[in-house]
Amino acid sequence: MTTALHTSSLTSLPLLARGKVRDNYAVGHDRILMVASDRISAFDVIMGEPIPGKGELLTQMAMFWFGRLAHLCPNHLTGELPESVVTSAEAQQVLGRSMLVRRLKPIPVEAVVRGYLAGSGWQEYQQSQSVCGVALPAGLRNASKLPQPIYTPAAKAAAGEHDENITFERTVEIAGADVAAQIRDLSLALYQEAAKIALAKGLIIADTKFEFGLDDQGRVVLMDEVLTPDSSRYWPVEGYDDALREGRNPPSYDKQFLRDWLEQVRLHGKPWDKTPPAPRLPQDVVEKTAAKYREALERLTA
Repeated sequence: MTTALHTSSLTSLPLLARGKVRDNYAVGHDRILMVASDRISAFDVIMGEPIPGKGELLTQMAMFWFGRLAHLCPNHLTGELPESVVTSAEAQQVLGRSMLVRRLKPIPVEAVVRGYLAGSGWQEYQQSQSVCGVALPAGLRNASKLPQPIYTPAAKAAAGEHDENITFERTVEIAGADVAAQIRDLSLALYQEAAKIALAKGLIIADTKFEFGLDDQGRVVLMDEVLTPDSSRYWPVEGYDDALREGRNPPSYDKQFLRDWLEQVRLHGKPWDKTPPAPRLPQDVVEKTAAKYREALERLTA
């Protein structure tokens, strides 16, 4: 097992930003080296313990999807080897867990597509029979498949803040009518194609979020990560029907296992208040989370 990487420390390139999972470095003016660490966050708090192998799994999964969806939308990959832009001493930190990508102007909209009713969408539906302002038919249950996928964008929040659901009209104000319509239509097309590919492998993609940027010519380009368990809710088809019938959450290949553990953990007799510092993760929680990520990639690429 390779050593887990909680935080990369490249000195040969200027650090642009550290996200919840990725460390981004500038390569000249036109490229970015994105290093996927083994950090994991839940409830917008980064855990102290890394999940070994997670960064590599996320990168392999994103690369799989960029390849399968390239005919629908250009993406930010340059095709160059990430280790070619760091010193040989630093290559170990980037091998297998990095993408060398074009530097784009990010569109500050999280392009969320939901094909099933889950999570906050299910909570909202129970109150208003709609999700993010999209009216839905009566009689749906937790984990129900929607009549057709819906686009429910969110505004990207500052670090530590929660993304906020917004209307399509608001995305027009943010990005302009043409770009707003493009990212909506592309997101729905990408989701539908990916959902079909995943279903053939016995996986349901309940929902996902895409991120886009503009290149120098003003073209919309798919960027960041794509269809990983960090940005998507994956359910195995087996177990789905039972869960739907019983009204519970289907088993999932994402952070749900970790979230469930955090919900029931007690610190000094009280539930964790979901602010830093996070509780220490026991070894079995770390291992089970790593196994979930691994299994999702293995099923998808089998």
